[in-house]
Amino acid sequence: MHLGVDSEHYDLLIIGGGINGAGIARDAAGRGLKVLLVEQNDLASGTSSASTKLIHGGLRYLEYFEFRLVAEALAERETLLKIAP
Repeated sequence: MHLGVDSEHYDLLIIGGGINGAGIARDAAGRGLKVLLVEQNDLASGTSSASTKLIHGGLRYLEYFEFRLVAEALAERETLLKIAP
């Protein structure tokens, strides 16, 4: 399958369209970079699709008295919920 991207210029090539690859692509595009994201199968069809605890509030860190991590996890959760409701 030929996608016709060989004559294009990209600032960033990301291999893998899971949560990390898609997140990096979104962030880089938001910063003005021209991004090419390639995935072997459908986006988020691999490991990411099996993750059920992707957005959590960090409450499990309370068990270890990691209050800073709880605050960070809650802040990141709010950000994710705002950009991907």
